Amino acid sequence: MTSASSPQNRRQVVLRPTFRRAVLAGLLSLFLLPKVWATPLPQARNALQIYFIDVEGGQATLFVTPGGQSLLIDTGWPGNDGRDADRIVAAAREAAINKIDFVLVTHFHQDHAGGLTQLAARIPIGRLIDHGDNREHTDPPTEQAWQDYQRLLAKKNLKRMIGKPGDVLPIPDIEAKVISSDGALIELPLPGAGGVNPSCTTSEQRATDQTENPRSLGTIIKFGKLRILDLGDLTWDKEMELVCPVNKLGPVDIYIVSHHGSSQSNSPALLNGITPRVAIMDNGATKGGSRSSWNIIEKSPRLEDLWQLHFSSKGGTAHNVAERFIANLPGPDAGNYLRLSAWPDGSFDVFNSRTKITKHYAAAH
Repeated sequence: MTSASSPQNRRQVVLRPTFRRAVLAGLLSLFLLPKVWATPLPQARNALQIYFIDVEGGQATLFVTPGGQSLLIDTGWPGNDGRDADRIVAAAREAAINKIDFVLVTHFHQDHAGGLTQLAARIPIGRLIDHGDNREHTDPPTEQAWQDYQRLLAKKNLKRMIGKPGDVLPIPDIEAKVISSDGALIELPLPGAGGVNPSCTTSEQRATDQTENPRSLGTIIKFGKLRILDLGDLTWDKEMELVCPVNKLGPVDIYIVSHHGSSQSNSPALLNGITPRVAIMDNGATKGGSRSSWNIIEKSPRLEDLWQLHFSSKGGTAHNVAERFIANLPGPDAGNYLRLSAWPDGSFDVFNSRTKITKHYAAAH
């Protein structure tokens, strides 16, 4: 008998020259392909996942920590057969969670607080966080959202926390600090901030806004070396107080664009003060995404990319980013989302559910 390793039993593979060239070309292409664009990788256990859910020009941003704790900032619109609540629940399921531990309502406008009742009927909610009582009683939809909020608190016997500037929210794995609430702002600069902001002298001064917007509960969220800023619909006048003449915020990595990209927010003083690497705009096709705000964000000195939930019909081709950075293009309502996966070293990915493509951002130095 011959052994299994004898020449008679060994299979000899001879590569033809054309096949060899094809194999070599394929291997070479792996090294030459751009590093930033790739198909999405499996979610790492030590990553913070952030879902920017399409609620058609409202806000619903879901954070899921490596330990499975969850924070939802705002709940989208009411009505539409629970469309926004369904989209939030779908994101939660994708993130492998079956409840939302904390729901933070930035303010009581319907596009931020209106979807809460429908959401609570679909998934368990832990604690509610808000800025305090509604201050805009002359606007019927806002007053309705506030009344619904109070009824839900009583009906579900939910715990409520009123956030004050400087408070750190009790969410494991991340540090979420309140920056603004009910018109009040942090008094002292955050660690690493405190410098003079040169853009204050050239940024327009505006009168105080009298709606719920300047009452927004804004937070800065730290995960390892990463800093994420979400100010809700905080208005231009309050932004100026935060960064002028002393910049109390300092640089951030991710800026969740205030007020859906509305021109009532996003002052040059703010954008030049926080110098984000990436901005993510939760605009709708016809809501937010103003040309003036788009220009200010795009000119921010450290900006690498702006991502949009929708192509803005107001912006036209000149004031929208390239299609690969947009979750929803003109046409039938697809409800596509953006997902950011962040790691403690400060690196992160952004995944576009429409294109199924991920872009990687290395940790800042």
